[in-house]
Amino acid sequence: MTEYGRGAGSEPWHPQDPLYGDGGWEGQQAHTGHQPAYGGQQQHYPQQPHTQGQGDWGQGQQHPGYDQNQQHHSGYDQQQHSGYDEQQYYGGPEQQQPYQQGGWEGTGGHQQMPYAPDPGDPYGQQSAGYGGEQPDFYQTPDAYPPPEPPARRRAEPEPQTDWDPGPDQGEHAFFAGGEDEDDEGTGDEPEGRRGRGERRGKGGAKGKKRRNGCACLVVVLVFGGGIGGAGYFGYQFYKERFSAAPDYAGSGNGEQVTVVIPKGAGGWEIGRKLSEGGVVKSAAAFVSALEANPDGKSLQDGVYTLQKEMSAASAVELMLSPKSRSNLIIAEGLRNTAVYSLIDKRLGVSAGTTAAVAKKEYKNLGLPAWALNHPNLKDPLEGFLYPSSYAAAKGQEPKAVLKDMVSQATAKYEELGLEQKAEDLGLEGPWQLLTVASLVQAEGTSHDDFRKMAEVVYNRLKPGNPETYGALEFDSTYNYVKNQSKLDLSIAELRRYNNPYNTYYVKGLPPGPIDNPGEEALKGALDPTHDGWYYFISMDGKTSKFSRTFAEHDKLVKQWTASRGKS
Repeated sequence: MTEYGRGAGSEPWHPQDPLYGDGGWEGQQAHTGHQPAYGGQQQHYPQQPHTQGQGDWGQGQQHPGYDQNQQHHSGYDQQQHSGYDEQQYYGGPEQQQPYQQGGWEGTGGHQQMPYAPDPGDPYGQQSAGYGGEQPDFYQTPDAYPPPEPPARRRAEPEPQTDWDPGPDQGEHAFFAGGEDEDDEGTGDEPEGRRGRGERRGKGGAKGKKRRNGCACLVVVLVFGGGIGGAGYFGYQFYKERFSAAPDYAGSGNGEQVTVVIPKGAGGWEIGRKLSEGGVVKSAAAFVSALEANPDGKSLQDGVYTLQKEMSAASAVELMLSPKSRSNLIIAEGLRNTAVYSLIDKRLGVSAGTTAAVAKKEYKNLGLPAWALNHPNLKDPLEGFLYPSSYAAAKGQEPKAVLKDMVSQATAKYEELGLEQKAEDLGLEGPWQLLTVASLVQAEGTSHDDFRKMAEVVYNRLKPGNPETYGALEFDSTYNYVKNQSKLDLSIAELRRYNNPYNTYYVKGLPPGPIDNPGEEALKGALDPTHDGWYYFISMDGKTSKFSRTFAEHDKLVKQWTASRGKS
């Protein structure tokens, strides 16, 4: 028996055990005049038959339960007998041996067997008493509390700290000086070590408070700075968009300034650039003036020469006038050598600067893959300095201007579909198609000539054609190599000059474009006529005449020679 009235086996507490819960402790602490736990009657257990396999329990007889008049030998004896009998009743065969030895068979009664005190039971060594004779060891002031079943035991309350943060509050590790649980030690440390740690913690309270104050100050500064910054920018946005826009008066103070407006810039972006350059006082004033002007939507990108401290309305009016624009204009058919010189002059750099940059950086300017790695080229950028208007002014780098031109050319060639349509025209790729367009641009004198001129090129390129047998024989290719534009060239001179660009000397197309063709020449090369043209001649420098045979062409040449002799 243990101090809780359990047997030596591993049988757990059973809910129907009279010693389970509060009732089970009545028998151990009985006093005189104290009522039993079950209303003054001994708990009656129902009779159940026992089989022979359960031990010698009476050879077919039933074991009667305890009745109300059964004598109690002692409080402790009653508890032992009742608890043990209940365990024996539900237990296995190994727990029935004491009853077989006690004479339970056939009589319905028995002799109470004395139990030797359990050495491990602190209460088993005490003498049992009746009617108050047993002393109460749990009522003295300094006594331990009475034992309880394991299921009803409660953990000891944890010691409370000196400061209670409240039911829903706690001190975050950030405000506690950044210490984590690992720094505080584990629960397996001896009590002495924990005590020393607690004393050290109390000794460093001032340091923790100081760190807490710094952390709070940092948080306040961060949140305060964020709120202040948001408020400032919000106020600036409100002033710029909704409040009365500040503006200058008059048409400027006489100090000129050049402003570059990028392609695709909107009203607010243009206004900010003008404001940064000191032209207008605020971007909002410029946007209001631009929207109020009926021609405001026609404002284009480019380089504008304006004055400082202009009213927004006067700035818009001047920018809409051609007088203020100073863009770099690249005409159709210009060779790269002429374009380089124009860029040098516009940027204010020494002659040859842009040409040197083009030669060194041409692979880094955005050329498409199909425009790279062609042999025998005079200038790899020829044909990619697209004719247009460009915002170029002093202070800019030549590389930036060249990159802008290449970008426009690449976009235009992609838009027209050079890469997709070259094969349908009998060419090897878009590079040859661009070369044809440059020839059309160089030999044509008007937009009406371009489609016929393109047919002349395609017909002469056919190896078996009966007129030229695959030779182009264009004067413009010879002039390109010589960087000249002569009209009076002798056939003998043309046929003697050995150069891959000289189409009098080499059959087929030149290695690459000979100028920068415009959109009309490109469209003519993409859509040639089909009228059988092989020859052409410009009679007045403005229009051309075309012919199908050499005889027809020779007549036109004689007419042209005669006209020049008269002049």
